[in-house]
Amino acid sequence: MAKLIRACAWRRLERPYTRKSKYRSKAFVRAVPVNKVVKHEMGDLVKSFPYVVRLHSDVDVQIRSNALESARKSANRLLEMGLGKDTYKLKFRVYAHHILRNNPLASGAGADRMSTGMKMSFGKAVGIAARVHRGQPILEVHCKEKDLKMAKLAMTRARHKFPAGGYVRVEKIQAK
Repeated sequence: MAKLIRACAWRRLERPYTRKSKYRSKAFVRAVPVNKVVKHEMGDLVKSFPYVVRLHSDVDVQIRSNALESARKSANRLLEMGLGKDTYKLKFRVYAHHILRNNPLASGAGADRMSTGMKMSFGKAVGIAARVHRGQPILEVHCKEKDLKMAKLAMTRARHKFPAGGYVRVEKIQAK
């Protein structure tokens, strides 16, 4: 299995240059890597809750799908153990669409004759990421008032899995 490149290589938002097409000859990206996020909504999806705790991004950033999955696992595990399976709703507000590419260069003896250079390099698809802008919500937890402390802790734990910082906001949902 290939070694995972550090998140600082993909953190900056760049202009997306990934052409996916249903026609193989017109597609620059031959295959789209699989999304690591297993579920985008967890908990009780039917019930409505009076409060929502959201995790917002501090900066413009790209978050890889494996970081999103890691944050989902840690937040969902804490909520499930602390509150139970039917007293919250955890939901992702972003989706990993952007294809990350890498043009690996050979190193070692004789590598200067094998390398093709970096000018206008396209690279091979190595993963996918969600493009998140400043202030955009990434995750949200719907819960009751007595469960707000646990929901804030879950969002804080999820924030540590991302390459950039974030902040947590609590809002009361207006009854319809």
